[in-house]
Amino acid sequence: MRTLQSFRLLLVVASVLLTPAAWADSLTDTIDVFKKAGASGEFFNTAYAYAVFPNIGKAGIGVGGARGKGRVFVGGVSVGESTMTQLSVGLQFGGQAYSQIIFFEDQRAFDEFVSGNFAFGANASAVAITAGVSAGANTLGGAGAGASGGKNDAVTVGEYYRGMATFTVAKGGLMYEASVGGQKFSFKPAKAK
Repeated sequence: MRTLQSFRLLLVVASVLLTPAAWADSLTDTIDVFKKAGASGEFFNTAYAYAVFPNIGKAGIGVGGARGKGRVFVGGVSVGESTMTQLSVGLQFGGQAYSQIIFFEDQRAFDEFVSGNFAFGANASAVAITAGVSAGANTLGGAGAGASGGKNDAVTVGEYYRGMATFTVAKGGLMYEASVGGQKFSFKPAKAK
């Protein structure tokens, strides 16, 4: 019962994190940030597809979670929506908001992602775009690396791992964490016109 109460509190904190106007970036603005931020910008020229999540809220008090909605693009055209959900257990307290992008190297990696409920493992990493940000977005995307500068002039190093590369940009918040968890993604294709 105590775990359920903690999880409810977590959901309230996560929803509060996603409401400030300062974090209400549009999808276009988020894509622009990633295009201008070091190595992530180069992936737009070579990736088969990408999924971008402008606002992901993450919070935890012993039990933690994160959630965010995004869009999936092939050749710069939206082909559907995706929802990211993360549950983690371990020593953690606080909340934060961030943006995330996942690049797919080829059609095989893209097909794996959109096949249904896709999940990244807990031991993978993402490249953090802003200075001083933990690269532990718990994804099986790109190799982890440090970064410097602001989100528009960051120096990053990224590469594909199993056909996917993942980058994050911290938007705000503070979270102390030593936890184990992974991200799970759902995909809903765009309606045909």
